[in-house]
Amino acid sequence: MIHNFPTQVFRNASFRHALSVAFITTFLIVATGFSQQEPSGQSATEIKSTDTPTTFEVDDVHSMALFRVQHMGAGRFWGLFNDVSGTVQYSPEKSLSLNITIQTESVDSNNEQLDRHLKSPDFFNSVEFPQMTFVSVSAKLIENARFEVVGDLTIRGVKKRVTVPVECSSISKLGGAIRAGFEASFEIKRSDFGVSYGVEKKMLGDETRIIVSIEGIEAGSAPKRKE
Repeated sequence: MIHNFPTQVFRNASFRHALSVAFITTFLIVATGFSQQEPSGQSATEIKSTDTPTTFEVDDVHSMALFRVQHMGAGRFWGLFNDVSGTVQYSPEKSLSLNITIQTESVDSNNEQLDRHLKSPDFFNSVEFPQMTFVSVSAKLIENARFEVVGDLTIRGVKKRVTVPVECSSISKLGGAIRAGFEASFEIKRSDFGVSYGVEKKMLGDETRIIVSIEGIEAGSAPKRKE
């Protein structure tokens, strides 16, 4: 009967043997094919840890700085700066230093009216203080590619010493250049830097989360491409 056919076939020793051989042969062919394929995706590239660090120039197309404050005691508002420049000097598991400049005119809230307000003296005062800067003075390796960086943060002409966790996210060699990714996330009180609009009436929070994401290209290794 038709419904007994599978059971009868699998009880046949010759058929089971043929099936096993076919399965093993197919598995070996597939496994060999996979072993010969190049790995997909972005592969990590190692740079040697030396006393002389590698200098990376900030790729301003693929780098940005974000900030977050609480709005009206409710939601968290995000904004960003599109113009980030500078250099990062890095030796894996040895040293890290940063010299970063952010153009305050590049603030972007996705709203033109709000952008004008953010550039005004109420906030960043872009005309009088066109730049914010962070210059590191020391760095301590915490683990792997994570550092605790101490440096001077300057906003609206006010300079304060801050401690910032910075991580090297990855290093790769694509397009003929060595690239490295770095990210820092930390909090400040914006009123400490003279940006106190809305704090007293609690319209806007004082604690401000700052996230800086940087992609650096090894100095002199390749031209930066706008893409």
